[in-house]
Amino acid sequence: MKNTNKTNIQSGPDKQLREAIASTDRPAKPNPLSSSLTFASRALLRIKHVPEQLFDVTVFPIIFLLMFTYLFGGAIAGSTSEYLQFLLPGILVMTVSQITMYTGVDLNNDITKGVFDRFRTLPIWLPSALVGALLVDTVRYTMAATIMIVLGLILGFQPEGGLAGVLGALILLLIFSFSLSWVWTTLGLIMRSEKSLMMASMMVIFPLTFVSNVFVDPETLPSWLQGFVEINPISLLVTGVRGSMHGAVTWEQVGWILLASAIITTIFAPLTMFMYRNKK
Repeated sequence: MKNTNKTNIQSGPDKQLREAIASTDRPAKPNPLSSSLTFASRALLRIKHVPEQLFDVTVFPIIFLLMFTYLFGGAIAGSTSEYLQFLLPGILVMTVSQITMYTGVDLNNDITKGVFDRFRTLPIWLPSALVGALLVDTVRYTMAATIMIVLGLILGFQPEGGLAGVLGALILLLIFSFSLSWVWTTLGLIMRSEKSLMMASMMVIFPLTFVSNVFVDPETLPSWLQGFVEINPISLLVTGVRGSMHGAVTWEQVGWILLASAIITTIFAPLTMFMYRNKK
């Protein structure tokens, strides 16, 4: 009876475990895609367990759109319905641009808690932790944009560009937001705390969004301010998104958005990766 039990143990899970421990073969190194998707699933699980993180892409967009439409619509345009046609693309850009800062905030939290050091010791493609987080952030941007567009349609927004124009505007918005996220990841590696990062990001994003063509036509602004508004990257994006939604976008407008996105990514993505590898 004892011999039978011994034979069953040797041929069961214990034998497989001994063989795995004794083996000198190492598992294959994960490829960049699989490791990036793993970190993306980590970010999704964090949202699952802390759903309050979605307030910035669900509740805030609704508040912004309703508040600015009905609070300022009559004063600025004389009609809330007319102002909605002008405002929604701009408020869409403003909302999504502001939530891009949370990429850097999450990275800064990982550094503060020590998780960052653990990631750097793993045998993986090093940028996968950042790429995975950015992929999930793209999903969050899409959620915020979808909520605002649906609400706008309910309120009476009429995109003359049709479905193709709305999708084109969304693609331009996601491309620019992805590039803007690299700015905050760079700051996330520099700043010592989450609060200092948020303060620095607010000092950058608020002037860019409010001193732009989000709320008013630049022609109504003083001449000395129009020059800044015209070269403001947020204004370039708003012009392209607004034009795409209303079927009046030009290739020149699209080109400026892609150029601005490429410049931001070219500067801050390599800088982020250099600092990520050499962070102490």
